[in-house]
Amino acid sequence: MLQAIALTCTFGQHTALHALDLEVGKGEICCLLGPNGAGKTTTLNCFLGFLQPAGGTALVNGINVAQHRQEARRHLAYIPETVMLYPYLSGLENLQFFNALTGRELSKEQYIQLLLDAGLQQAAIHRRVQTYSKGMRQKVGIAIATAKNAGALLLDEPTSGLDPRASNEFSDLLRRFSNEGRAVLMATHDLYRAREVATRIGIMKEGRLLTMMDAAAVDHYALESIYMEHMTAEL
Repeated sequence: MLQAIALTCTFGQHTALHALDLEVGKGEICCLLGPNGAGKTTTLNCFLGFLQPAGGTALVNGINVAQHRQEARRHLAYIPETVMLYPYLSGLENLQFFNALTGRELSKEQYIQLLLDAGLQQAAIHRRVQTYSKGMRQKVGIAIATAKNAGALLLDEPTSGLDPRASNEFSDLLRRFSNEGRAVLMATHDLYRAREVATRIGIMKEGRLLTMMDAAAVDHYALESIYMEHMTAEL
């Protein structure tokens, strides 16, 4: 579903992404770990078509993003670190509004079920979003992404600021997306969460993908050790 081939992105004289090669297939959850400036968000933005690569190719379901951005985006759903919603609308109204922009039509009952499936409590569905916690807003964002029925999900630090219960609920949702055959690419600082949900884990630094490993082949301690080795080593 997602493929980067020698993908390179520059900002002036600075190279933010160095010839990245990456594949994420259907049903896979790939987590990219790394500090700020590692190139994780730049990678997501290239797949979304927000950035024009200086070299290489980003493909979504075989579609060249740089050449056919709108067509590629039809296969994508994106959940940022902070989900921006209309505060004076309810969770339900926000979901209805954003889904209408995609041209898809759903019944009110379907919208409510999407919010419930995302973990939002029944009592909160009709409340204004300005009363929501960050975790509740994230759940509306998840419902918006799910309603699109996209084949691939791009997530940028989606659990940042969430309490442990909300983070665990989010992990359960990612596993459900994987079981449904969706491809998930998540940028995160959270080694524990990455090990908990990922099928593969990549470590990035200074725009380079240093290693890609099978998550089942390492425990939390081994992952932390490998991560720290890469962070302290000279490139």
